[in-house]
Amino acid sequence: MKKYFEYYGKFLITLVAVLVAAGAAWNMWDYYMREPWTRDGRVRADIVGIAPDVSGLVTEVHVHDNQHVKKGEVLFQIDTARFKLAVSQAEAALSSDKATLEQAQRDLDRYTHLAASHTVSRQKAEQAATALAQAKASMQAASANLDLARLNLARSAIRAPVNGVVTNLSLQPGDYVSSGKAVTALVDEDSFYVAGYFEETKLQRIHVGSPVRVSLMGSSQELDGVVQSISSGIADRERSDSADLLPNVEPTFNWVRLAQRVPVRIALRNVPENIHLVAGRTATVTVLPQSGHS
Repeated sequence: MKKYFEYYGKFLITLVAVLVAAGAAWNMWDYYMREPWTRDGRVRADIVGIAPDVSGLVTEVHVHDNQHVKKGEVLFQIDTARFKLAVSQAEAALSSDKATLEQAQRDLDRYTHLAASHTVSRQKAEQAATALAQAKASMQAASANLDLARLNLARSAIRAPVNGVVTNLSLQPGDYVSSGKAVTALVDEDSFYVAGYFEETKLQRIHVGSPVRVSLMGSSQELDGVVQSISSGIADRERSDSADLLPNVEPTFNWVRLAQRVPVRIALRNVPENIHLVAGRTATVTVLPQSGHS
């Protein structure tokens, strides 16, 4: 009887140990394979290319690399001499057209009165009316040219379009910049978010509005966030379009099928001031259960 109990006692202990190990293995498999978390996360932000709207020589650079700037702050100044001359020319042209318009109005009044008394032909009055209309059109064009010249002068001062950090700046006074060509980048500090790339097998447990815990590599402090959106499409590497616009599908099949990774956008909330967010920084993202979802 003693041997009987010893035998079954060892069997029960072994069985319990096996069940515990199986439960632990299942929990570990479920955690790594199905729980919505990933180490493949990146901090992202909107990057604004700073390109002048006018061309010219840079006379002043008011910022340095990695400097925080406010929206509307002047980053650098383009030489204004040419733009001031353009404004003066446009003002002179507008004054000349204004004088021409006033004279045309007087001529029309005079010829209209003379035509009424049959002193001059009606044709002469019509010609005066046409000259007045042309003078008005010319003056409107001159006014538009003056507005354009003033706009170019105002935009010779390149300002920050958003709050952010100047990055990759190597601009120096004397450099020539061209209209529409970016010379530096500005990281929009109000647009930081985290992109988590989750395996498709975990998407069923991710919902818009779910709370998120974010851990940045190299930092022990966790950040709070919320699922803002889930991507609706990713590229298919096994397919491309041929020259005749038909799908070109690879004839081979990979027997080991890896789960696709789908981008999930995470909005950060209440980021502590001591946390330095850098676009491209690595993050671990864990989606927490949301009330109403399992």
